[in-house]
Amino acid sequence: SQRDLFEGDIFRDPRKNAILDETKKWKIPIPYILTDSLDLNAKGVILQAFDMYRLKSCVDFKPYEGESTYLSFTKLDGCWSDIGDLQTGQNISIGERCDTRAIVEHELLHALGFYHEQSRSDRDDYVKIWWDQILPGKEHNFNKYSDDLITDLNTPYDYESIMHYRPFSFNKDPGIPTITTAILAFNDIIGQRLDFSAIDLERLNRMYNCTKTHTLLDQCAFEQINICGMIQNEEDNADWVQSVGSTDLQDHTLGGHCRDAGYYMKFDTADQEVGYSALLESRIVYHRKVQQCLQFFYRMTGGPGDLLVVWVRTDDGTGNVHKLSKVHTIKGDEDGSWKIAFVTLNVEEKFRYVFQGTVGSKKTSGGIFIDDITLSETVCPNAVWRIHNFTSLLTGTLQNYHIRSPLFYSSEGYCYGIDVYPNGRNNSSAEYIGVNFHLCSGENDAVLEWPAVNRQATITIMDQHPDAALQMSNSRSFTTDGSPLWNKPSINGTWDDSCMCFRGPDFGWSTYMSHQQLKRRSFLKNNDLIITVNFEDLTHLVKSEVPVQIEFSGDPLAVQESSALMVPRARESRAISDPCVPNPCHNGGVCLTNHGRASCRCPSGQVIMFSVLLWRNTLKCTCKELTMVKAYWIKTLMNDLSSMRNTNRPRTQVPPKTGCMEDENELMEKHDTQAKHPKEHGQVEEMLCQHHYET
Repeated sequence: SQRDLFEGDIFRDPRKNAILDETKKWKIPIPYILTDSLDLNAKGVILQAFDMYRLKSCVDFKPYEGESTYLSFTKLDGCWSDIGDLQTGQNISIGERCDTRAIVEHELLHALGFYHEQSRSDRDDYVKIWWDQILPGKEHNFNKYSDDLITDLNTPYDYESIMHYRPFSFNKDPGIPTITTAILAFNDIIGQRLDFSAIDLERLNRMYNCTKTHTLLDQCAFEQINICGMIQNEEDNADWVQSVGSTDLQDHTLGGHCRDAGYYMKFDTADQEVGYSALLESRIVYHRKVQQCLQFFYRMTGGPGDLLVVWVRTDDGTGNVHKLSKVHTIKGDEDGSWKIAFVTLNVEEKFRYVFQGTVGSKKTSGGIFIDDITLSETVCPNAVWRIHNFTSLLTGTLQNYHIRSPLFYSSEGYCYGIDVYPNGRNNSSAEYIGVNFHLCSGENDAVLEWPAVNRQATITIMDQHPDAALQMSNSRSFTTDGSPLWNKPSINGTWDDSCMCFRGPDFGWSTYMSHQQLKRRSFLKNNDLIITVNFEDLTHLVKSEVPVQIEFSGDPLAVQESSALMVPRARESRAISDPCVPNPCHNGGVCLTNHGRASCRCPSGQVIMFSVLLWRNTLKCTCKELTMVKAYWIKTLMNDLSSMRNTNRPRTQVPPKTGCMEDENELMEKHDTQAKHPKEHGQVEEMLCQHHYET
């Protein structure tokens, strides 16, 4: 941003943050507006960030419905926000190159009341600021603040915080950092923009007194003896058994790295008759939404024929959760490694989810295993691609070598594929993996919309941490436009014998994720890389902005004349190119932006009748105190303006709800002069605006 922002992305320097000033803490849910200045991709990414807050905290958001305080997401210059709730409505700028989920999460944490991590009073114990390497005039961005201004909520310094500066922030030499860490290993970690860290979430949930999240219903890694409240069915043939991992048969949670830890649930299928079965049932789940996503890892070592079936048990009409419905079936194969499954549930009442293992053929060894279950009120990903033994591809392939996914279909029916370049596409990206997306010809092409515009592709490399709240997955998104890239692949694509289909041009990121970052956390658990993909229609977000309601306090006559006041509120944070800067309104008029144009109104309580003179693109107006306006003038002006509208002279389109009251005599003189000499005086328009009423 070209603005002189506090700490780089905070719009103004607040005296206290929301942690220490209770008046700046938001009431949940927080109203929001997605203004139409935003790129469509940014709108989709903002909604993704909301979903992360709901999954990992009690903070929630709702569309604006006339509240006095709200967040207005807009595209101004750069990425920035205010600190805390200003009680008046405030902007969050998601500008050019700010449209990633992590950046939106970062700016929202500012709005919720949090400063940057390196602003802590004790930061010099953990990082060193190289003042001589900071751009002149930007030194204030590295100030630290006392405990009476900000607080760490009794949490340790967090190198991994999404609120920490990057090493090269505001540096004047491209190769020299401005901030380094006391523990050298963290120099490559500070400034991460993947997702919330564990301590970020701890602070957020402490500050907003969260005892549970909104959309995380259940999860279990089977590390405790109570197996998360799951129960064995008494009417089947056998039980699922809690078992500890070993070197030969590792669990998924810990990968066999911890002795006497790392449990999973096992159904033994060895030496059993065909049809032999065991059911494992969850506790009763109470939900708020009608769509749930069940995610779990499974392993089937008995070969083809064995079945893992997911059921839901719901109310049978008597209040008892007895009725079973089959949801999804997984068949065994020759690959006995851990795999991931996402299963969509559409349950509208309290329920249990149930795992059933069934023997498909008699054998001397084998079993069915499940681990790391997560149930959330979210939408399951459209596609999942597990790349087995990806670690060997990092060490054994050259640049520009790529592997290609199976064909996937979106919920609308579009066919697409993903290409992954383990070692980048060229020398400049050799230390990164590249990811590209392309459309493919498919069975639904004849009935689909082409080109496929306003669709958002979201590609996520999954952090396989067993706790969904602590996962820090890497997610990137882009949105399609009307370019030939997104036309029907049979028209602008090339034929591929491997899929017997046409593949369209690809689009993506040559530096999606660094190898160094990929090897941290659990991106490569069991050496496997897991990628999820969504390709969704965002057309409904093209026009998402809603008008801001402002309260009107004035003469009762004004309230009687109009049932509601619906005019845009002047925002405090404005772009440099704002048409209301400088203020074109005369005599105390308040300027508002309406569809990119300036308009004026009188201050609240001062007048209820307005007129606008458009003279050489100038808005001229004179506001009068409400007590000075006589009631009969309303009727006179309305009648007079009505007669003016019946004349045959050319008229000028005037923005609604603009202007302010001119002197009554002057107004009538202008009317008379206009009628006699319309050409001499140009285009003159007088309007009467009564809240939302317009003549």
